[in-house]
Amino acid sequence: MRKAPIGELEQLVLLAVLRLGSNAYTVAIREEIALLAERRLSRGAIYVTLERLERKGLLESYFGEPSRERGGKAKKFFRPRPEAIRALEQSQRALHAMWEGIDLAGEQR
Repeated sequence: MRKAPIGELEQLVLLAVLRLGSNAYTVAIREEIALLAERRLSRGAIYVTLERLERKGLLESYFGEPSRERGGKAKKFFRPRPEAIRALEQSQRALHAMWEGIDLAGEQR
């Protein structure tokens, strides 16, 4: 049985986590999406999406060491689970199939 496809925001967050590697925490994820996808997202949108991806079994989280800059609080980091890669591959295949044969240059605007 195939799992439900992931949405665009979930894809962006997963891709940011992959790009950031061991530095994937909420603020860095938000900045990566803003920089590369040119999407300004609220922290709340990122938090909710990260929680949803964890519930779906696509991400796992862990806490880093507490830091002085954060008043002794530890950052929460995220890493992809193997299921995340499969979900992204499925989404990529679906998008490629939908784009096949589409010529936007030939369409009326």
